[in-house]
Amino acid sequence: MKKRSLYFVVFLLVIAHAHGGTIIGTVRARGKEGAEASATAGGKYDSRQFKFVERVNYEEMHDFIIYIEGAVGPPPIPPEKPAQVITTRNPSVTQKGAMFTPHVLPVVVGTIVEWPNYDDILHNVFSFSEAKPFDLGLYKSPTIERVKFDKPGKVDVFCSIHSRMSCIVLVLENPYFARSNDKGHYAITNVPPGNYKLKAWHERLPSQTKEITVPETGEIKVDFTLGITNLPKP
Repeated sequence: MKKRSLYFVVFLLVIAHAHGGTIIGTVRARGKEGAEASATAGGKYDSRQFKFVERVNYEEMHDFIIYIEGAVGPPPIPPEKPAQVITTRNPSVTQKGAMFTPHVLPVVVGTIVEWPNYDDILHNVFSFSEAKPFDLGLYKSPTIERVKFDKPGKVDVFCSIHSRMSCIVLVLENPYFARSNDKGHYAITNVPPGNYKLKAWHERLPSQTKEITVPETGEIKVDFTLGITNLPKP
């Protein structure tokens, strides 16, 4: 009898944990109105000097992070297994190809992030961001350095040796966040019912926030279009 009661309690806990709504939607970027037309209408952009100047392709933008702002419920429990930002270099190119992967890593407060260096050269991972300043010094494989991100905020990370290497650790106050896929779709599951502010973030564009109400069960669809709009003129 006691065994049945225990199973019933466990069942209720599972049901309670799974109870919640799902936020789904798409995120896309849009350039300034008229900018693309100006870039393809001839003039200086067709000259030898500017013809191959790289321009932003808003349709191909990725690394959108969608998350609920602020604290939600009790303090979040960080994952037992550390997250990883891998340091590598494509062997077919020069040192300019060295990179951090992923470029943007969203984590919940308290998460430990490992920084394995799978390259065959030294790197020095560091940040001077207010949310988490650190300096891992020079190291390479098999050494794996780690950092605990215990304060919410945006942490810009660099390598002191290779100027083009950078990434961002976005430390969030709750576990209700998602990264959009290659087509801009995202889903945040098991969100407790209630009213929230949902933010769509990208490192190169102004963020956008919408007030939403998450149902006890089922889905709510929230789409975002991020662009450089409504900024004051000089």
